[in-house]
Amino acid sequence: MAFDFLAISQKRAASLNESNYPGRGAMHISEGVLSPAVLAGGAALAVAGTAIGLKKIDYEAIPRVALLSAAFFVATLIHVPVGPVGLHLVLNGLMGLLLGWMAVPAILIALFLQALLFQFGGLTVLGVNTVIMAAPAVICFYAFRGLLRRPGTPAAVGAVACGATAILLSGLLVAVALITTGQAFIEVAEMALLAHIPVMIIEGVITLFIFLFLRKVKPEMLEGIYA
Repeated sequence: MAFDFLAISQKRAASLNESNYPGRGAMHISEGVLSPAVLAGGAALAVAGTAIGLKKIDYEAIPRVALLSAAFFVATLIHVPVGPVGLHLVLNGLMGLLLGWMAVPAILIALFLQALLFQFGGLTVLGVNTVIMAAPAVICFYAFRGLLRRPGTPAAVGAVACGATAILLSGLLVAVALITTGQAFIEVAEMALLAHIPVMIIEGVITLFIFLFLRKVKPEMLEGIYA
């Protein structure tokens, strides 16, 4: 029994993320990890979210969506080793703040290209990974839009909360996806959640500075907040 549990632990650690769990990013889930039911549910939610997002993209929004999709693509490729894992920016809170529902197709395209070009994640888990990163973006857009509309400190608090909360929710979704697949993944799910704590702080600060900069220099980028 002890040998079997050790084998399961080594296999799940090697299966999670782009190549193995230690030393790599904690947000992508690789192929061969999740159950068919979880994969199907994630795919269905991703298709629904993408359809809604595509309906909201007009001609003027295309450059903004493309720019943020490219920023997400690059940010999630760069890993910084911290302890036993490698951390990377996600920027899904910022994408939610600027795009709302349009963040879903933007993130889907970036994840698809990562899976195709660099084997990050995978095509079978594309739906789940999209939901993990895009659902918090949409949730935070609606949750903090009221604060972001207000001047001064409330808007700053809303921007920090948007960036940090999106990472927290993504970490929770990773944990839920793993635990739903099997109880053997509980330890890995806990590690994934802990790994996201420093990223929450960093993303909150980054989202704040970008929000304040755009509000001063290019406020039309924030039009979705006031719609």
